Amino acid sequence: MKRCFVLLILFFFTIISGLKAQNKTNSKPNIVIINMDDMGYGDTEPYGMTGVATPHFNQIAQEGMRFTNFNAGQAICTASRAALLTGCYPNRIGMSGVLLPGAKHALNPNEETIASLLKKAGYKTANYGKWHLGNVLPYWPTNYGFDEFFGIPYSHDVWPIDYDGYSKVTDAKDLRSSFPPLPLISNTTIIDTIENIKEASNLTTMFTEKAIGFIKKNKKAPFFLYLTHPLPHAPLAVSDKFKGKSDLGLFGDVIMELDWSIGEILKTLDNEGLTKNTVIIITSDNGPWLVFGDNAGSSGGFREGKSTSWEGGTRVPFLIRWPEKIKAGTVNSSLMTNMDLLPTIAAITGASLPKNQIDGLNFLPLLTGKTTTGPRDTFYYYFGVGSNNLEAIRYKHWKLVFPHKSTTYNQKLQGKDGLRGEGATMQVPLALYDLSHDPGEVRDVQLLYPEIVQQIQKIAETAREDLGDDLNNKTGKNLRKPATY
Repeated sequence: MKRCFVLLILFFFTIISGLKAQNKTNSKPNIVIINMDDMGYGDTEPYGMTGVATPHFNQIAQEGMRFTNFNAGQAICTASRAALLTGCYPNRIGMSGVLLPGAKHALNPNEETIASLLKKAGYKTANYGKWHLGNVLPYWPTNYGFDEFFGIPYSHDVWPIDYDGYSKVTDAKDLRSSFPPLPLISNTTIIDTIENIKEASNLTTMFTEKAIGFIKKNKKAPFFLYLTHPLPHAPLAVSDKFKGKSDLGLFGDVIMELDWSIGEILKTLDNEGLTKNTVIIITSDNGPWLVFGDNAGSSGGFREGKSTSWEGGTRVPFLIRWPEKIKAGTVNSSLMTNMDLLPTIAAITGASLPKNQIDGLNFLPLLTGKTTTGPRDTFYYYFGVGSNNLEAIRYKHWKLVFPHKSTTYNQKLQGKDGLRGEGATMQVPLALYDLSHDPGEVRDVQLLYPEIVQQIQKIAETAREDLGDDLNNKTGKNLRKPATY
């Protein structure tokens, strides 16, 4: 009898110890990043949108922190996503510009990502949506720390379909005529192709449902969900449940559906009892592709948009909620970038930092109120498709723009009703802007503040030594190579 009693006590002790260990494991906060494609600074109500209600974007802003000076690592898809996942300037790791089907390089699997670091720390990891860091196997998400991937390898306009969403591009001079059908991938297998805009209209719902299933399946273990919506990148596509629902046409319908997607994620976290222990982040990979006119978003009054080093190209929305850790309803104007997410998430979760050099900085003390200002005061605006150009530097509230050739959306008519407008380029002169008084980058004040120009020029020399600059025929000393094939 006594022996049975002892065994019973040992049994209960084992159960309790197991529960304690489980609770200890489950105490790690879940991480959810929702990264939109080409969503401009001004495309939601927390950032000034008029004409489209965005109640769930609003909810995250009201229950968390809204940043007003958050920048993507570079103003184009591939480079920005590389910056977010690795914490590096994309040119440091050979991932500037954008990958198209003919590309022969990809993110090097030796680079550690948020996913790979969290996986080592015991997290379940998944990416649903657009990848755009490698077009072929083995350069898909499951080779970079993600347990699961379901999505498309690049933007949904990388297909041989014309702007009407259905007709094949037959003009051999049009690069799109050489593009393959848009594949839909599950982990490492192409399971389908997306043939037209009607089929693309299912993407937001499809990826949202996959994300919900992942949360429910992994609610007892810490998880990292990377939901990368392909929209509102053109061509716009919206499901029947939101078609014609907004007062702002198709673009407004798309924003409403993205807001719905956020709402479904929030509802799932609530229903599963995960809200308190989940950090949710909402941002965009770069500014709006303004050449599409009414089918593009708003840069919120900042100059230009995607593919430029003006504020409209890199400054994007950033909302973060972590109940009881981040004070609700706060607004912060500290300079932050998507490179800073990796070290900040590592600090939140206790994950290790990458062994190789990164450029991101830890913002956790700012988020939790231990400090009032962020650790970053400098940001390099590199850009170039096939080149490595240092086009501007921000230092505190100053921005020095170097002479370079830039895309501009202001010289010719933009598109309408899904048709692309006519692009243009301009030669940009040296100029200094005070973003505190001139966020639209209109008034050059270099003659008033020559000492600031000189100070930032010294910072530029440091950047060029480190990362290079094709505009000055400078090769950086600390660059790492992408994977090639």
